[in-house]
Amino acid sequence: MTEARIIELEIKAAYQEDLLQTLNQVVSQQQQQIDRLEKTCTLLNERIKSVSNERRDGGNDGNGHKVPPHY
Repeated sequence: MTEARIIELEIKAAYQEDLLQTLNQVVSQQQQQIDRLEKTCTLLNERIKSVSNERRDGGNDGNGHKVPPHY
């Protein structure tokens, strides 16, 4: 191998290492965002179930007023 070819390969390897680190950071950030979104969805789902159970059990509209039977 010529010296120019070795230098070219070293440059390519350096670019690939940089790209790999950048991609790793992006994937890590995306995973953190997915984790936050999953937590938010879980909390929202629990809140919806809670509100649904309150309305079914108490029959109130949330303001202390009785919901008419046709609702």
